[in-house]
Amino acid sequence: MVFDFLEPVDESLLGFISELPEQSLGRRVSIHTSDVFPDLDKAAIAIIGVLENRGSLGQDERVNLEHVRKEFYSLFPGNWHANIIDLGDVVSGNTPEDTYYVVKTLVEELIKQKVVPLVLGGSQDITYAMYRGYDRLEQMVNLVSIDSKFDFGSEGEGLTANSYLTKIIVEEPNNLFNFSNVGYQTYYNSQEEIDLIEKLYFDAYRLGEISNNSTIAEPVFRDADIVSVDMTAVKSSDSGNYVKFIPNGFDGKEICILARYAGISDKVTSFGVFNHNNSGQESVLIAQVLWYFIEGFHYRSNEYPFGSKEHYLKYIVPLEDEELVFYKSDRTDRWWIEIPYVSHVNNKLTRNTLLPCTHEDYKGACGSEIPERWWKAQRKNII
Repeated sequence: MVFDFLEPVDESLLGFISELPEQSLGRRVSIHTSDVFPDLDKAAIAIIGVLENRGSLGQDERVNLEHVRKEFYSLFPGNWHANIIDLGDVVSGNTPEDTYYVVKTLVEELIKQKVVPLVLGGSQDITYAMYRGYDRLEQMVNLVSIDSKFDFGSEGEGLTANSYLTKIIVEEPNNLFNFSNVGYQTYYNSQEEIDLIEKLYFDAYRLGEISNNSTIAEPVFRDADIVSVDMTAVKSSDSGNYVKFIPNGFDGKEICILARYAGISDKVTSFGVFNHNNSGQESVLIAQVLWYFIEGFHYRSNEYPFGSKEHYLKYIVPLEDEELVFYKSDRTDRWWIEIPYVSHVNNKLTRNTLLPCTHEDYKGACGSEIPERWWKAQRKNII
């Protein structure tokens, strides 16, 4: 059984938790110890540490998540009802591939049991293992990465934190339907990589776009299955990462807003935080990122997959060559745009489907401006 590969949390952490206030998170989470394994049947969210850092070239191979857990368990929960468990750690295998296999199998098993895994790394190439966890779930996967880089890697480069996306794109079976980057910084990405994102009809949002208006990222997370956070996307003055100085990036508030968007998405079934520098300072922010994801999770409205239309208002916008169909939820005021099924082409869709969008997309369509994400989704479906 794959859960046998999990190492219990350290006894010193249990001692730390025992001294916390009764209302703290640490006293409410079921934790994997040497004597007790949490009950998966009652769980909604499972925390998994992955002590694998060999994909971060030039970085310390050791991963220490003790600081993150202490900071997280010292926090107080909101008005939460879902059961949270801590399954302990996946220790680094003889090879990185051994670790990937365990993570892949864990993610697959947890999703099958309708438990959302929160994966704490380790290097970001673990995202590849999370993606492979969907192989036998018979679904296409949307991946969102909060990252300053696209992580395509150079030609001939093996699987690392800087090249995992290339592996995901080219390797069979290819279950990737869409990739979205949130927060890239142009000077960290070659023009060829930026052009490739466009050629593949992927979505990418510059740091400045999101910092100016974080709400444009919400529909992106609403359509995601996997969300991967690279902590180097946060500037050092807010993250506390001075091992590698990062002058520009998201601030602490912005990264927590994005984590909440990921949590509130009905579709997100796994969430990972990677490239932690093992410092106590950065652990404070990571703990709050996890807190905001779980806070969002408790406000899920179960509007996806799209079911009864009785709680939605339908808006039809006629254009010169076609018409766009929008839906607005009367419960949450969120918007979707319909992607029509085209029967006579090689279409990845089997029926009309809905793409999350913003109210601004609707207003733009009323001014004869076709939403860019709708256009890309159309192209992606027929190529």
